[in-house]
Amino acid sequence: MCHVSTINIRSYKPSLGHYPRLFYLGTACVRPAKSIMIESFKLTGGEREIMAELVIVRHGESTANRDNTYTGWSDVPLTDVGLQQAHHAGKRLREAGLQFGAVHTSVLKRAIVTANVILDEIDQLWLPEYKTWRLNERHYGALRGQNKDETRRLYGKAQVQQWRRSFETVPPLLQSTELSHDRRYTKYGPAVEPRGESLKMAYDRIMPYWIDMIAPRLLAGENQLIVAHGSTLRALIKYLEQISDTGIDGVEVANGVPIQYHLDRQLHVLGKDEI
Repeated sequence: MCHVSTINIRSYKPSLGHYPRLFYLGTACVRPAKSIMIESFKLTGGEREIMAELVIVRHGESTANRDNTYTGWSDVPLTDVGLQQAHHAGKRLREAGLQFGAVHTSVLKRAIVTANVILDEIDQLWLPEYKTWRLNERHYGALRGQNKDETRRLYGKAQVQQWRRSFETVPPLLQSTELSHDRRYTKYGPAVEPRGESLKMAYDRIMPYWIDMIAPRLLAGENQLIVAHGSTLRALIKYLEQISDTGIDGVEVANGVPIQYHLDRQLHVLGKDEI
């Protein structure tokens, strides 16, 4: 049994950098997984029955992936290879026979198009599709548009590795005059569009969406599909698998490869598979 003060996750407002590791939704006590079985999973004694399936997919290859440039919130399209990866991901999910209650994606076209291709392949285009800036890629600040190999030459491999992979390091920031003021973001207020983000900052913006929009649906037994970006999915993986701040730097998420999490009634991770 869980002993904790009751928190309504729909109205919970976390302090900066803090999210509950244990909270209630109605009578359900939710705690992220402390461990994960990658090779296989077995249910024991009926105690850990699967409540729902969560599938996460990084968008297919974008033109920036192809050109090896930093993208962040820049809205670049998929390549032909990226479209093929999206179709392949959808075919794999169709073979798995998964039925979803909703799909969640960013407001960037490379993720939206990937999500729609997948939904078409699994014949579930009718599903509710929620688009949110909170699932956008991490904002790479002034590195945006620069070639990654060129930045290694200019700043050194160690510095670039720190910018790209550490949890708390913020890349060089854009000037305030360089912000896009795109109406996708200005309607939420000037504070939404960042000048640059660490992975921790991306984590902090994702978690309210997880608490408000995804966790309640999983707790209701509805499978959920998230189609997003490399860094934001790394942030979510960190949360689900309880990976340390230093351990997350070694986690990679491939384009167009569905990752399936088997979740129990407390949203513990029972197992994980690449589909």
